[in-house]
Amino acid sequence: MRLQALVARPRGRHTLVHCASQADAPTSIPAPVVVELVVMGAHGGAGTTTLARLLGPSWDMGSITRRQPDRAPFVTRGRPLVLACRNTPAAARAATAAIAALRHGGQEVAVLVVVGDGGPEPRDATARFALLADRTGGLVRMPFVTSLRLVDDPVSVRLPAKAQAALAAVHDLTRGQLRP
Repeated sequence: MRLQALVARPRGRHTLVHCASQADAPTSIPAPVVVELVVMGAHGGAGTTTLARLLGPSWDMGSITRRQPDRAPFVTRGRPLVLACRNTPAAARAATAAIAALRHGGQEVAVLVVVGDGGPEPRDATARFALLADRTGGLVRMPFVTSLRLVDDPVSVRLPAKAQAALAAVHDLTRGQLRP
């Protein structure tokens, strides 16, 4: 007789585990390590809220440009910081300024997510992002997904493979970065 055990995974997903006997069935299932992310935009309209919803447990901090300049921009309390921006030259300049301000305040950017706008990325933006990649833990390009513009809840959208791969890359780059 085969037994089955349901193993909880992050984001409400479960995995069915088949066991040959009762002795093989897990008696206690270790809780999955879920790292809360802090998601911040380098500028308004960067896609921060959508990205935060798609990444799972995260803190949506809005745009860094709303912060008061006389204070440290933000304290993550050990959570990995994901900075979002669009793929334009102006957004690349905003990302450069945001990363500089965050680093000045003692915060490192775990991942810079460059969110596509549906068109090709201008050369100036690509060059600046290449320079910024060395100042962060990694750079991920999130492709433009038209259907995300049409819904209230981005989690309800079935994402294309490239978008799913981008989200997985963010999780891979932030895994193990939680500091007590």
